[in-house]
Amino acid sequence: MNEQIPVIREVDQGTARLMPDVDRERAWLLTVDGAPQSYVDLDDPAYLEFEYARRLAHVVDGAADDGAPLDVLHLGGGALSLPRYVAVTRPGSRQDVVEADRGLLALVAEHLPLPADSGVTVHAADARRWLEAAPTASADLVVGDVFGGSRVPAHLTSVEYAREVRRVLRADGIYAANLADGAPFPFLRSQLATFAAVFPERALVAEPAVLRGRRFGNAVLVASGREIDLAHLARRAAADAFPARVEHGEALARLTGDAEPVLDARAVPSPVPPDGAFGIG
Repeated sequence: MNEQIPVIREVDQGTARLMPDVDRERAWLLTVDGAPQSYVDLDDPAYLEFEYARRLAHVVDGAADDGAPLDVLHLGGGALSLPRYVAVTRPGSRQDVVEADRGLLALVAEHLPLPADSGVTVHAADARRWLEAAPTASADLVVGDVFGGSRVPAHLTSVEYAREVRRVLRADGIYAANLADGAPFPFLRSQLATFAAVFPERALVAEPAVLRGRRFGNAVLVASGREIDLAHLARRAAADAFPARVEHGEALARLTGDAEPVLDARAVPSPVPPDGAFGIG
């Protein structure tokens, strides 16, 4: 029986809570100010509870041959769910995780420590500043999952940011970002236009209910300088417990509409989620 007790601590971005899962012996849900941030099962790091995390994992799975190690830069850390997944599914990967909340990093290191041989290095820094200092062509995969509270910070939404991402990626590298919006998708459409200005290949993974504007939710943006394996991504997304659709090409262009790329000078954070959008039961 799981006899773990919740951990509550003030971190840089608010009040963090680590709550044990009564159904999984060493699994924990991390929330910050009530918003779910990460889910980690220390006994099964490949288990991903959140739908958006599984969609990011689908991108990881299709980024190279099965099991082949990757050089990954994670912008945003939380409880390190995706880095743990990569470490066990692609042994030998080199991963850098950039997380600005030092208090959160200390909490995770204390209660959800990484294995010594994980290949994951965690850095307490601002994601944009770290990206700008990163070596050119040094990553196979860059993952953007930065939320200040429940919003993507403005300085991680611009053309200038997208250019830095492409510089850091290798020629065949892939960018995957967790975004959130609701109809009529002003933020999501602006992000599609912004990354279209920098990357020739793009796709979007989201639940049909979100794409149809029925509810606010997550969408994973995928961008690359090379052709994206859309068939693999679509199969994996469709087979999920909460099936998602992959939009690309003409459908993506229609969704983007007349949205224009966003420059640093006019960048804004993602919208505030409506009450209950990301609540927990």
